[in-house]
Amino acid sequence: MFQQQLQNLATNLASQNLKVTCAESCTGGLLAANLTRLPGSSAWFDMGFVTYSNEAKQQLLNVNPTTLAHYGAVSEEVVREMALGALISSKADYALSISGIAGPSGGSEDKPVGLVWFGLASKKRIWAESKLFNGERDQIRAQAVQYAIQLLASKLD
Repeated sequence: MFQQQLQNLATNLASQNLKVTCAESCTGGLLAANLTRLPGSSAWFDMGFVTYSNEAKQQLLNVNPTTLAHYGAVSEEVVREMALGALISSKADYALSISGIAGPSGGSEDKPVGLVWFGLASKKRIWAESKLFNGERDQIRAQAVQYAIQLLASKLD
């Protein structure tokens, strides 16, 4: 099913001559890897940013240090800035961002392991939403990638 969703997304992007970029933290490049595993993805995938540290988010995506200090890297505000920064730094029409707590440690009462925030920026709007995933680290990361692809596909339709 995931492979079919990815293929449908690729077909939709290519037919509309749209480009996508991504800015990833907890998924560490898995989103970009999945987006580019299809032949012909160079027609619609522009670039990817793996910004695991807060410094990388600031340097590569222009995330405001005050935003990071006030809200934390796993927040709506940060994924919005990550998506916008990726969109501005690329030639893409859409930018996906992901920041979360994949575990097994690092969670808190307010931000438990499995909490992932997603951002999606277009030239007209920025969306953000969170999802709480269950499972071990690799399972959380895989679910986050699948969800990000579904999120993008839902906004293209």
